[in-house]
Amino acid sequence: MSRVLPRPTVVAPAAHRRALLGARRAGLLHRVLVWALLLAGSVLFLLPFLWMVSTSLKASDAVFSVPPRWLPSSFQWRNYVDGWTILPFTTFLRNSLIVTFANVLGNLVSCTLVAYGFARLRARGKNVLFLLLLATLMIPREVTIVPRFLLFSEVGLVNTLWPLILPAWFGYPFFIFLLRQFFMTIPRDLDDAARMDGASHLRILWDVILPLSRPALATVAIFSFIGNWTNLLDPLIYLRSTDLYTLALGLNLFRGQNFTQFNMLMAVSIITLVPVLAVFFLAQRTFIRGVTLTGMGGR
Repeated sequence: MSRVLPRPTVVAPAAHRRALLGARRAGLLHRVLVWALLLAGSVLFLLPFLWMVSTSLKASDAVFSVPPRWLPSSFQWRNYVDGWTILPFTTFLRNSLIVTFANVLGNLVSCTLVAYGFARLRARGKNVLFLLLLATLMIPREVTIVPRFLLFSEVGLVNTLWPLILPAWFGYPFFIFLLRQFFMTIPRDLDDAARMDGASHLRILWDVILPLSRPALATVAIFSFIGNWTNLLDPLIYLRSTDLYTLALGLNLFRGQNFTQFNMLMAVSIITLVPVLAVFFLAQRTFIRGVTLTGMGGR
């Protein structure tokens, strides 16, 4: 019967142990430094928001007190109720919901169809048309304000919500680019297999491409939601009646010629931020995945 002898324990040299200990200390110091920088940056970016919260809980005469005070002497929770009811913000909220969700749906439908054509269909001049599409991204938005206003004015749509909704149903170059790049990461073998089963292009798009493109679609939806929810310029140009105002335009009513109610303005601003924060945090993981994977496709 053979006897198994225990393997001798190899003792690391003292120099190797010191080097290993030094590497661990350097790694720990690196992590501490990174976390400290991230914490400092987070606090720096949170300061304006914390000042908004502080201002929303102050009385009108305490907003510009000298020296400034972070914590008010008495918390005016009534500012949130008064700020929301002093103006018809329920109507503004309804208009913002209509405009925002119509734009999100319009961007998803129109941009998905165009992006699928650029990513999957074979046609002469497709790359040239795609370059022309990208070239429109270099046109400043301010250049198109007057022509668009004249166009909607000629068809009698000024002072309606249609000028805020219709452009989204004709595609947005950045969203088309984002979706096209993501679609090109999906293997074409899936298209060929579906085509052999008799699927049309719309069927391939609906049953194959879209289920695999949820991160990119979520990214487009979030960008579109935030952009339209906080949009002030377009409602300011096209809307005249108070009954049609959106939340961003309603917030501007707190600014008077001689006096601005900053406490109520901040209170209602925080209320309007809640949907944006909720949408981002609920779809944060999908949003980040959609942004990081976009652009990995080939030509």
